Amino acid sequence: MDRAQFLRAALAASLGAGLQGAAGAASAGRMRKRRIPSTGEELPVVGCGTWVGFGHAPGTAEYARLPAVVEALFDAGGSVLDSSPMYGLAERTTGEILSKSSRRGQAFLATKVWTTGREAGIRQMQESMALLGTQKLDLMQVHNLVDWQTHLQTLRGWKSEGRVRYVGITHYTQSAFREVEAVMRREPLDFLQINYALDDQGAAERLLPLAADKGIAVLVNQPFGGGDLLRQLRDRPLPAWAREIECGSWAQVLLKFVLSQPAVTCVIPGTSRAQHMADNAGAGQGVIPDAAFWRQRSLGL
Repeated sequence: MDRAQFLRAALAASLGAGLQGAAGAASAGRMRKRRIPSTGEELPVVGCGTWVGFGHAPGTAEYARLPAVVEALFDAGGSVLDSSPMYGLAERTTGEILSKSSRRGQAFLATKVWTTGREAGIRQMQESMALLGTQKLDLMQVHNLVDWQTHLQTLRGWKSEGRVRYVGITHYTQSAFREVEAVMRREPLDFLQINYALDDQGAAERLLPLAADKGIAVLVNQPFGGGDLLRQLRDRPLPAWAREIECGSWAQVLLKFVLSQPAVTCVIPGTSRAQHMADNAGAGQGVIPDAAFWRQRSLGL
């Protein structure tokens, strides 16, 4: 079965599905929340990744659109903004936008350390916090496991000092899953950020169950399969059953597929357009299909 056949079959399989509300449902019209296992703090289930579009310089038309993206996230009840030194100007841009927002306190700020060596890591993390305009970061993650032993040791100290609230690791390719699993088993972590999508379900085999077992919150990157899924679907009409799961777009269908995994705490699609952010946030409302149903039907085809 090729990818296109799999996609059609997996989505069509939800016809007639028994649907269930996910735990942590909010009131109608507001975004659902799920708990961070290590503390019990609730986090809105849809956030925004800044790797798409947040690297533009001030004075450009692209930059001028970005404050509305952040406001659309907040308007929908979201909070998570995820960045990295790897994303060019994204940290600086995010910090500038938040400094001018009256709702700065609503943001859950996550970024990453992406360098080698203890002192280099400390300098980079200090710079990231300065760019983001905070002296206490919600979540610092070791990006793509780069020198993870060194940075996790530093971050354990920072967490005990109250400089960061949560510590995690990230990756975005299945080739790294074995190493990711080894780190998850060895180290006390609050968060894992990993790739997962309808056509990229490898994380569901071992990593998501392990995260649930060990009480590690999960942020999902690349929920649209790097954009391939949306490109395949954009010219197709939504099926009638999409209304049953309260989806008004293909993006919402794909995000609800990801959120069907109970181990997933928050999904962070990247966007630089407010209308896309608002649309993505809609996936955090209403009915979320049962995870077992999607998995069983797609694997049985």
